[in-house]
Amino acid sequence: MAKLVILSEGHTGRSQELTLDKTTIGRVEDNTFQVSDPSVSSHHCEVLLKGTEVVVRDLNSTNGTYINGERITETTLKPGQILRLGQIELRLDSGAAAEAGKKSVDNTIVMQRGVSLTELEQGARGGFDTASKGFAKKDNKTNRIFLIAAVVVGVVIVAVLIYAWFAAGKTAPGQ
Repeated sequence: MAKLVILSEGHTGRSQELTLDKTTIGRVEDNTFQVSDPSVSSHHCEVLLKGTEVVVRDLNSTNGTYINGERITETTLKPGQILRLGQIELRLDSGAAAEAGKKSVDNTIVMQRGVSLTELEQGARGGFDTASKGFAKKDNKTNRIFLIAAVVVGVVIVAVLIYAWFAAGKTAPGQ
């Protein structure tokens, strides 16, 4: 028997067996499969069983319905594919392995959600404070010493050249 398994943190492990011809998914109680998350619309989508196919139809949801990252209006959902409703991710399990008497191993890994578009639009929050002492420009004594030494060497070279010029001028014939 096919079922939808929620992968998102906070809802992990919740599932809904697809036994009806039409399963509605949404935030409010009158749905067949209620998912209480603010990113899920009150009546987000419906899952239709058409023979051996599982078809997902978006119900004009606010945050969209996606299969493997692509926004859909109506399409077939295949076993193992990821269905995303707002910020909630679900996977379609076919249940064929369990029906055949085989042990099903769940290799689900819950990954933290990345940055949402709304968070990007709100601008930076937290992050690095480059004005703090930890990231302030450091005094580099080696550079200061090198600069002083270069100036001293330059002055010495100029002094030697001036001395050589005057010394050459005094010993020149005709003076």
